[in-house]
This record gives sequence, C-alpha cells and structure tokens, in this order.
Amino acid sequence: MKVQGKMFIWLSVFVLAMAIVYGVWSKEPAGTTALFLTFGLCIMVGYYLAFTARRVDVGAQDDKEADVADDAGELGFFSPHSWQPLALATGGALAFMGIVFGWWLLYFSTPIILIGLWGWVFEYYRGESQNQ
Repeated sequence: MKVQGKMFIWLSVFVLAMAIVYGVWSKEPAGTTALFLTFGLCIMVGYYLAFTARRVDVGAQDDKEADVADDAGELGFFSPHSWQPLALATGGALAFMGIVFGWWLLYFSTPIILIGLWGWVFEYYRGESQNQ
C-alpha cells in the first residue's frame, strides 16, 4: 500500500500544479475549481493509503523482487446465481423514468428496489444456507 499512497500523493502534486497553471491561463472558474477539488480528493486518498500502510503488513506490491503470483489468493465469495440484481435494475430504471415521466412512478419503483435489496442482503440466510 505504500506504492499506492505515494502515487496518489504525487498525483495530487501534479494536479495542484495543473490547477494553478490552468487557473492563471484560462481564468475560467469552473474548471479551476474542479481541478482544486480533484487535488483535495487525491491528497485525501494518498494520505489515507500512506497512513494505513504503516499499520498493515507489507504486501507483495511493496517487494521489488515479488512475482505476480505472490499476491494471488482468494478474493471473496461471489454468488453464482442471483435474481436480485435484476430486481434492483428494474426498480432503478423505473425510478429514473419517474424523473422523466412523473414522480408517481416512484410508488411502483420503491417497493421493487426495497424487495430486491432485501433479497440480495439476505439471500444466503434462507433455506439450506440458513443454519450454516
């Protein structure tokens, strides 16, 4: 994580320099503000990664002699089959169509979104998986 922290800190220095140059040359407030906000976000992420790197073990990415396979491992559990993203996508699409066609569509989309979210969170706490 030390490498990522240094990368973000150097990126924030570059973005700060570009924000100053852009602000002086263009005198355009929206782009200058966006670049200064980008600098702030980069410095926050860089500081967090550098701060956290001191508290965790050294990873394979910090070792110059490490191979790609040294950092391999289990990434987590991913559901092989789930219908809940379909319900969330349908509810989300209806909600965004509510912005275009009328807010009354939210009465139909909100229950679909809540049912899909509830099902996705608790899909492995029912049936056979309940007691595991």
